[in-house]
Amino acid sequence: MSLYRDEALILRTQKLGEADRIITMLTRDHGRVRGVAKGVRRTMSKFGARLEPGSHVDIQLHIGKTFDTVTQVEAIANYGEELANDYQRWTIASAILETTERFTPQEREPALQEFNLVVGALKVLAEKRYDSSLILDAFLLRSLAIGGYAPSMTNCSRCEKEGPHRYFSLVGGGSVCLDCRPSASATPAVETLKLMGDLLSGDWESASASELRNRREANGLITAYLHWHLERGLRSMPMVERV
Repeated sequence: MSLYRDEALILRTQKLGEADRIITMLTRDHGRVRGVAKGVRRTMSKFGARLEPGSHVDIQLHIGKTFDTVTQVEAIANYGEELANDYQRWTIASAILETTERFTPQEREPALQEFNLVVGALKVLAEKRYDSSLILDAFLLRSLAIGGYAPSMTNCSRCEKEGPHRYFSLVGGGSVCLDCRPSASATPAVETLKLMGDLLSGDWESASASELRNRREANGLITAYLHWHLERGLRSMPMVERV
């Protein structure tokens, strides 16, 4: 069929010509898709505001050779607009959107788990349900898990010896025992590894009770681990403001 309809989360936009935009989105059923929204940069555009980063929409597209063409958009929730007035939460939302795009490298490859994860993350971020930094770290850990890179937080990732262990290795896959630890392994606090496990499993009550020093240490480990597996850093991460 030349036309199809799907639910989508807008990840990024780029200018095209004088009045159009290229819209990068993650859809529920069709994976990551790029479409052209014609005339949306004109002031009289009917749906330009609905196609901003962070918008959750019901969208109709016409299949094209290079890019599909956006023909209709209905708003479901505009998380970007809700977060734009809060610098900390907006920088965190930007990191979430960029991470989502990086973890869906193949266009039109269904990624339902990642779609549900990013929509849920922006929803709880907009609702201020939990600490913003914890929401970001939980999202990063769960994206890694969906991609098959979940770090071990208790047993040794190499020999599976029961932990908790003192060492954490980026190249070793997370927690490692004394016998398996590679050089340059980190030595995080036991409470830090527990916090990371809570964020991965969704134990928000325990995660919210964590101490600031453990949150900072967990963030450093999660960010380094993410960059290791992505092989390069996120452009938005240095801009993230954490309180």
